Amino acid sequence: ELSGGQRQRVAIARALGADPQVLLADEPVSMLDVSIRLGVLNLLRDLKERLHLAILYITHDIASARYFADTTLVMYAGRIVEGGDSETVTQRPAHPYTQLLIASAPDPDRIVAQEEQEETGTGEPPSLIAPPAGCRFHPRCP
Repeated sequence: ELSGGQRQRVAIARALGADPQVLLADEPVSMLDVSIRLGVLNLLRDLKERLHLAILYITHDIASARYFADTTLVMYAGRIVEGGDSETVTQRPAHPYTQLLIASAPDPDRIVAQEEQEETGTGEPPSLIAPPAGCRFHPRCP
């Protein structure tokens, strides 16, 4: 019986068995206990550097993306709405969706008013069958 972190390490080892140049990591730490997440992220970072491995890290956790990734792309409704080096994207987001995404991430050091904390954008997500023209976030833009 393996723990979640052990199972994730086994999955990474199996993927590396094929000696890839690119590793796809889709939510690799999302189901792990907080105490295990950092270990897996550090393992991936070490593998990236030692093996000169490109890792496509897919997550909804903007904090782990900032910690792990050199470059961050933010997607909304299947389209990239913002991209750049992770520090810039997370510290000075330009797109309203990125701003809302970062504002929704838990941050114990951030003190905000209750009404600001509950800001989630207005309107409904767009139809992906008949998406709006231009930026898909524009119907929900604050």
